[in-house]
Amino acid sequence: MPDDAAARAAAEARAAAEARAAAEEESAFSHPAVDPDAAARYGDDPDQVIDFYAPRVSVSPGGGLAPLVVVLHGGAWRAPYDRRHVTPFADFLARRGFAVANVEYRRGGVSLPAQGAAARGAAGGAGPVAGRWPETFDDVAAAMDALPALVREFLPQADPRRMVVTGHSAGGHLALWAAARHLLPTDAAWRIDRPAPLRGVVALAPIADFTVADKLDVCDGAFRQLLGGDAGFTARLPYADPALLLPTGIATTLVQGRTDTVVPEAVAEAYADAAAKAGEVVGLTLLEDVGHFPLIDPAADACAVVAEEIAQLAW
Repeated sequence: MPDDAAARAAAEARAAAEARAAAEEESAFSHPAVDPDAAARYGDDPDQVIDFYAPRVSVSPGGGLAPLVVVLHGGAWRAPYDRRHVTPFADFLARRGFAVANVEYRRGGVSLPAQGAAARGAAGGAGPVAGRWPETFDDVAAAMDALPALVREFLPQADPRRMVVTGHSAGGHLALWAAARHLLPTDAAWRIDRPAPLRGVVALAPIADFTVADKLDVCDGAFRQLLGGDAGFTARLPYADPALLLPTGIATTLVQGRTDTVVPEAVAEAYADAAAKAGEVVGLTLLEDVGHFPLIDPAADACAVVAEEIAQLAW
């Protein structure tokens, strides 16, 4: 029957998409972690640390200082995912001639099942909590503010005047947020008086628009957990949602896989549309037949595209 055939075709397509996504994730996480050349603390908490990777080759004119790429890792702001999973990506960038700062920050650390059913409902889902309010934002702001001095001490090959921030998934959200701190409400502790001294932002499959992410239930509602659960979600949106913090005045490019089922392209497109309505042009590079994880996988062609997008802003 035609309906049965259509249902079978749809099921087969879903199965193929799931298999491809699983293979992409497996590849991205198959690389051994790469130890940094140096590390520095920007606070007293064990997670307040930045790993530094010196450029492996010199591609600066005249052998000068290398552009600095700040990496903010993803993982839905949840504790099981730390900066170690993006160290192969950091090393990949270093081998392209960039100096790299791989930032750790405090993530959710309490298991929701231990909190009871009422707490799980408020936070949205089971498993590790996503992020901490306000500590996750405290850390990203503190790390960005500390970086110029730390780079001069621990990564002298880098030029902090040519700094690009990149981040993947939840880290893409944090990268966009870090570039928009001058647009935060006046009572925000993280607000700065002028735009951050950045050459640009390259956000990779970012959770860039919380309203659209909410409609699509991205990462099982992790963005709600990041803001402390349903009780504070609406009030805290103006302090955390990049789509509400525009225009930044900082060159921004989003890189998005069209077959991404973790953070669908509709989220990136919504941010780009919001930027356009605010009078700002944001680049949106859509990659065919690419899911969520190839963007940080050194073995994938998409990762080379990411490096080129960073180079376009850094150089």
